[in-house]
Amino acid sequence: MFVLAHVTDAHLGPLPRARFAELAGKRALGVLNWRRGRQHRFSVATIDLLVDDIKAMAPDHIAVTGDLVNVGLAAEFATGLNFLKSLGDGLDVTVVPGNHDAYVRSTAHHSLLNWGDYMRGDGVNGDVTDESAFPFVRRRGEVALIGVSSAIPTRPFMATGKVGRAQCERLGAALDQLGAEGLFRVVMIHHPPAGLRAGHKRLIDEERVRGVLARHGAELVICGHDHVPMVEMIPGPHSGLIPVVEAPSFAAGPEDRHWPGGYHLYRIERVSDGGFPWRCTLEARGFQQGETTVASRGTRVITEAISGR
Repeated sequence: MFVLAHVTDAHLGPLPRARFAELAGKRALGVLNWRRGRQHRFSVATIDLLVDDIKAMAPDHIAVTGDLVNVGLAAEFATGLNFLKSLGDGLDVTVVPGNHDAYVRSTAHHSLLNWGDYMRGDGVNGDVTDESAFPFVRRRGEVALIGVSSAIPTRPFMATGKVGRAQCERLGAALDQLGAEGLFRVVMIHHPPAGLRAGHKRLIDEERVRGVLARHGAELVICGHDHVPMVEMIPGPHSGLIPVVEAPSFAAGPEDRHWPGGYHLYRIERVSDGGFPWRCTLEARGFQQGETTVASRGTRVITEAISGR
């Protein structure tokens, strides 16, 4: 059995001091949003409790689907690196960026510059500094993690994402190769390719991404972005289905009005019952509303609805 923890949307605070020139345009709105809302909803104490719980669960690997920073200040990426180091090293933790990690064009590449050890494919040496780094592939036992970037700078009041035609082509080729190897393919992406309908937050090329998944297949897609848990089945090859699962914010407190903070644990094992060759069980862990201790919120076998493969 392979145990995978999924963390997303930590939105690490507090915000560092910024120069006046750094607060022009979109950043000014982001700082206002932080001061009026998120700094009261998201806390280091919440994150520390959840990190302790992950360590107690001792997963084989941790997947992080973006939004470690808030307004893309250069100093925030060092805070993000310290957080990643608290989870583990670059061999045991895999990261893809979110829209806040590409908040403004001037620092959109800083996630790669600072977190490269956590978002570099197997066998890749040296720095990775542009979108050609995605998707990257990491094989861990019988599980393959495919890191996709949907992070793009956007104008004020927008939080959309885009994968792009070239990355989608590379994703299809990677999925084919990993499928031929018989691996359990986990696609990591920040923006959900299903479920989220808000226009200002959507994945712009959702149809293209879903088309790649429908043609080439995957066993699981994990994502974040909307700060609430979601499980949706989308079409895969041969009339099968692919689970798309969003985890809640890793920083939200027990009283958060959207959803209390938490993370997901996946237990993945190969089965030999003559049908679908994998069994994947999702356990949601985190805070219950109003409670200050981390506990299981329940489990679900998410491969039970997959058929026709």
